[in-house]
Amino acid sequence: MVTDQQVRRLQEMMNTEKTLTTAAAKAGMDEKTARKYLRLRKVPSELKGEHTWRTREDSFAEVWEEMRVKLGLNPGLEAKTLFEDLQRRYPGQFADGQLRTLQRKVKRWRVFEGPPKEVFFAQEHRPGELCESDFTSMNELGVMIGGQVFDHLLYHFVLSYSNWEAGRVCFSESFESLSYGLQEALWELGGVPKAHRTDRLTTAVQKTGHPEEFTQRYGALLRHYKLEGQKTQARSPNENGDVEQRHYRLKKALDQSLMLRGSREFSSRGEYEEFVQKVIQQVNAGRRERFEEEVKVLRRLPAQRLAADKRTRVKVSPGSTIRVNRNTYSVNSRLIGEEVNVRVHAEEIEVWYAQKCVERIPRFRGEGKHNIQYRHIIDWLVRKPGAFENYRYRDDLFPTSRFRMAYDQLKGEHTVQKASKEYLRILYCAAKESESLVDEALRSSFELGVPVYADDVEMMVRSWMSCTPPLKEVGVSEVDLGMYDELLGKKEAV
Repeated sequence: MVTDQQVRRLQEMMNTEKTLTTAAAKAGMDEKTARKYLRLRKVPSELKGEHTWRTREDSFAEVWEEMRVKLGLNPGLEAKTLFEDLQRRYPGQFADGQLRTLQRKVKRWRVFEGPPKEVFFAQEHRPGELCESDFTSMNELGVMIGGQVFDHLLYHFVLSYSNWEAGRVCFSESFESLSYGLQEALWELGGVPKAHRTDRLTTAVQKTGHPEEFTQRYGALLRHYKLEGQKTQARSPNENGDVEQRHYRLKKALDQSLMLRGSREFSSRGEYEEFVQKVIQQVNAGRRERFEEEVKVLRRLPAQRLAADKRTRVKVSPGSTIRVNRNTYSVNSRLIGEEVNVRVHAEEIEVWYAQKCVERIPRFRGEGKHNIQYRHIIDWLVRKPGAFENYRYRDDLFPTSRFRMAYDQLKGEHTVQKASKEYLRILYCAAKESESLVDEALRSSFELGVPVYADDVEMMVRSWMSCTPPLKEVGVSEVDLGMYDELLGKKEAV
């Protein structure tokens, strides 16, 4: 069999040898064969025909027409599903090893007869025209803080032209998280692009039936920064493709940095956030040239930021609670019946009364949750101990597991009414004296195996508090400023 290399050798020999016979001999082929390839001016590989015939019988020929009909009605059907259906309907006719043959047939059907695939059109980006943002879950990184898994999101901001990016840790796809993250990114950037693109945040952030509030607040944010708002079509994340791709690459960079660090454990949230910002700075370092092009055409920032919190006014219920975003929070019982102003931030809510912040409470993610602080209601609970056993939020009134153990022990030894009275006295001591010392007193009782009584707990707490050395007052003597004048005078004289 003549090879391409032999034919090329023949063509070289024809330039140096006097006869075809000699050239063919040196190329290692017959003279007649050499004449054919010289006439055709092609190498053997260029003369091979396309393989269009079957080498074996098509085992799916008899059933292929019915499968074509099914694929035409439901193009999303997978070859494996069709194959399993054939094995059920034609027992013993099709072996597992024939699945790959059917997969190739279905693949060819999709190319020649299937529906057209979605086309992605490459876009030309211009400096300073577009920024994109989105939320992404960071749980796959397995970050730990203080020994606990740190479940969180990242608000992610990207400039489409230079791919310069910014990010902020958050815990929900709320408007407050969006507003805070976007404004932090713009002020770090030092300017404002022409347009801001997001996915369909109205559905993600707000209940579909009540989009008006989110729409109004988001519109006000865009107007404040004179940003043109753009949003992607439903089920089309590719329209926000830059930030979607940056999600993947940033998480990969963070994952690699965590591997180099040798640990995914952080001592505090602040340490982790500092780590994230360092990684973002590192990935931004390679985009300096295109980033500088963008900075030149960005528009000016407004004079000040827009408040990122939501403000509302609610009335404190007779149960000393307020309802905010369908969650329940307790406040001081002195506020019962009063109207208070509530500022809802991304991660906390502030309760204001008479122009003074009276409470800062961690904000819940989701709905239907409650945060009842026993210190807010303990004064009246000790007066109404009968209300404790069936109190709707009773489980919130066990600050630690030892408090719950103490109540369970009291219930085992006394009537429900007596147990409630004793436990509420213990809780009252924690509110008025020290929760940590009461917890320590309960621990001591459990270790000694003695029954828990409020009198004993109070006695131990007061005993420990009396043994605590008083804080020493530190006095700082008044400084004679004349000494500095004297020193300055000597310096001038020199």
